[in-house]
Amino acid sequence: MAVNLPLPIASNLKPVAGIELGHAEAGVRKANRKDLLVMKLAPTATVAGVFTTNRFCAAPVQVCKAHLEGLRISDSPVRALVINTGNANAGTGEAGLADANATCAALAELLGCEAAQILPFSTGVILEPLPVARIVAGLPQAIANLDVDNWHNAAEAIMTTDTQPKAASRTIKINGKPVTLTGISKGAGMIKPNMATMLGFLATDAKVAQPVLDSLVKKAADRSFNCITIDGDTSTNDSFMLIATGTADVEISDADSPEYAFLEEAVIGLSQQLAQMIVRDGEGATKFITITVEEGASVEECRKIAYSIGHSPLVKTAFFASDPNLGRILAAIGYAGVNDLDVTKLNLYLDDVWVAKNGGRNPDYNEQDGQRVMKQSEITVRVKLARGIQTATIWTCDLSHEYVTINADYRS
Repeated sequence: MAVNLPLPIASNLKPVAGIELGHAEAGVRKANRKDLLVMKLAPTATVAGVFTTNRFCAAPVQVCKAHLEGLRISDSPVRALVINTGNANAGTGEAGLADANATCAALAELLGCEAAQILPFSTGVILEPLPVARIVAGLPQAIANLDVDNWHNAAEAIMTTDTQPKAASRTIKINGKPVTLTGISKGAGMIKPNMATMLGFLATDAKVAQPVLDSLVKKAADRSFNCITIDGDTSTNDSFMLIATGTADVEISDADSPEYAFLEEAVIGLSQQLAQMIVRDGEGATKFITITVEEGASVEECRKIAYSIGHSPLVKTAFFASDPNLGRILAAIGYAGVNDLDVTKLNLYLDDVWVAKNGGRNPDYNEQDGQRVMKQSEITVRVKLARGIQTATIWTCDLSHEYVTINADYRS
């Protein structure tokens, strides 16, 4: 059960002109489930992405990056994205690359474009051959139900161990003209920053110049998907794609313009919403935890300390047990790698409870107050370093018995 995460309502997900979505039940891993998605783009669309830093990056990631690079050189548009769940096509060598390319070629033939204009994505089990014949056989069904108003089905079609689909929309006005943004994401385990197995797709109908979009997708990922952790494992397949279809009467060609500022705020806000949905639906999660590190000398050191706390199995299991064993947090801060940290100036808060003062237990701290906070489903950990003015925030969850069960039984 996800932590305070309402199910998305299909009617609340706004169509984005210039993108159609179609799904199919291809039987990639299991029968009778949506597991194949096609996103068809208008030729006016620009596309940018960020990808996993895992050295064992999956075949579709390699092909996707190569296609994007080639299309920039040829100045040709991306015409479609194809996503399958159930199989990651990772750790599959040359055969996996051939399968990813074969999927692109099959969809390109059906859409009347070049294979290089297709971007492939996969998620699921690693080190198993992609059942490419099933995917190719399912493509006509996906194309047959292409529709602009199909975002909810799309969110369902990319799920793996997710307990529910993740999708959201918002509409803003730029120079008095409406701009729509809608996005979907998936992920519940194998989540760690540096592309937090995670997929995210966010589309807007604004017209955005390619260099601007390239910069925006990195900034949005850095403020959202790269600020979440569930279990400290960076996947082989992580991808976050930002699509601007160019169908709205709003054009943004300069990152220094007021128009860009409005779009950036909306993209980052929606990206954070989608990223936090992943944490709220973390495998076995019972608590959603915000970790903010303040008064740092740099954002980098603030993040390093926040991640150290968020990755710690001891900290996460204490949260699951509602046990205010908060010395574990201090230990995680201490081994985070900020070697010149003066712990005698450090202060630690659990929501409104001042736990550690100047590096030691706050004389006024009452463990009953700590336990009161630990029992909540939403908790904020705040660390003040007294080193500067920089701040960083990440989002994580607890670590429960159910997490072990899910991952022990994942392939069965």
